[in-house]
Amino acid sequence: MTNQNPISDMQKAPAIRVEKSKPLRGEITVPGDKSISHRAVMFGALAKGDTRVQNFLQGADCLSTISCFEKMGIRIENNKEEVIIHGKGLHGLSAPTETLYTGNSGTTTRLISGILAGQPFSTRLTGDDSICKRPMKRVIDPLSEMGADIKSENGNGCAPLLISPASLRGIHYNSPVASAQVKSAVLLAGLYADDKTSVTEPVLSRDHTERMLRMLGASVTSEGVTATITPNPDLTAQDIFVPGDISSAAYFIAAASIVPGSEVLIKNVGINETRAGILKVADAMGARIELLNRRGGDGEPVADLLVSYAPLHGTTVSGELIPALIDEIPIIAVMAAAAEGTTMIKDAAELKVKESDRIFTVTENLKKMGADVTPTEDGMIIEGGRPLMGAAIDSYLDHRIAMSFQVASLIARGETTIKDADCVNISYPTFYSDLAALIQ
Repeated sequence: MTNQNPISDMQKAPAIRVEKSKPLRGEITVPGDKSISHRAVMFGALAKGDTRVQNFLQGADCLSTISCFEKMGIRIENNKEEVIIHGKGLHGLSAPTETLYTGNSGTTTRLISGILAGQPFSTRLTGDDSICKRPMKRVIDPLSEMGADIKSENGNGCAPLLISPASLRGIHYNSPVASAQVKSAVLLAGLYADDKTSVTEPVLSRDHTERMLRMLGASVTSEGVTATITPNPDLTAQDIFVPGDISSAAYFIAAASIVPGSEVLIKNVGINETRAGILKVADAMGARIELLNRRGGDGEPVADLLVSYAPLHGTTVSGELIPALIDEIPIIAVMAAAAEGTTMIKDAAELKVKESDRIFTVTENLKKMGADVTPTEDGMIIEGGRPLMGAAIDSYLDHRIAMSFQVASLIARGETTIKDADCVNISYPTFYSDLAALIQ
């Protein structure tokens, strides 16, 4: 059967037109964290009992994850206020009667591959045009090393993937990239292996998988940049509150920082240190951010962020910080264009294999707006302080590009149009209205 692309209608959407902004003032609560929402569905399906998820992200990517698990026999109630996953335990999934379609979601595609590698049934896994160009060899290789029967249907290391039953063995995998998706795929396959499975990364990537699996009862240990899982745990359903997504909060951090006179309170934001690199970079650039009401969430630290306008200056973004902010680099580049001085972004070649080649899409769009930016092999160099001008921006159907340049338009002279602006539905369907509500 033909699978529907959840963003096909968005491609026909008219461009968004915006003008230079007044100050932003008020409070906002951003949608639930995308990474944690994905994992709540996946791990809840593998747990025994009902996992109730509050503040679940109702974006297209996370709805793709729900769809995949429903096709494997998991009953999931989604009433928008709460998502209830009726889990059947580690060995409770059923063979799907059709291809599993992951839409535009790299997280769904890579993490579910680890789960499917340990199932007693065969599966075909695919996504939209973007997913079918993104590298899956990074999970195919370690899963194959564990004994998984996983193949790229077209032999190009990309989806569609064909995954057949196999006996998995525990391994110690030295990952060449710091990627939570790779680490998670291997650890999830490790649930079904014959012995402990470990993953060592070059630097530590986000650790939402380790935190949530522990909360559900798995034996997961972390030592430095190595995570280890013991197979065949009894996972038990839990109530999960998903904190606000710091990747979504980043656009409001940037907007309040660069539009004079702004002050915005962003409530209930996840500040997991493996994920919150944007806060370190903003601080290094001179941003004014106060962390208020710090507290522990369900295994995840949370705080309210009070962000006020401040003149920014350039900085260097590189090294071990990159995995903690890889998704925020497009909006960091916008902040850099508004700042005085030079910002260098290095060690971020991973940007090339996101929803778009974000080195290209960020630099091309910034150039259109009059910024002085030079792409490099692993990042970009931005000479900040030049006035931005309104321009015709191409989102390249990349939600983070669309949102970043909506923020850039707030300080640009003249009209900015954003092509295929509705691609933000992938992660933040109400982004434009939420931003507009803050403009006084």
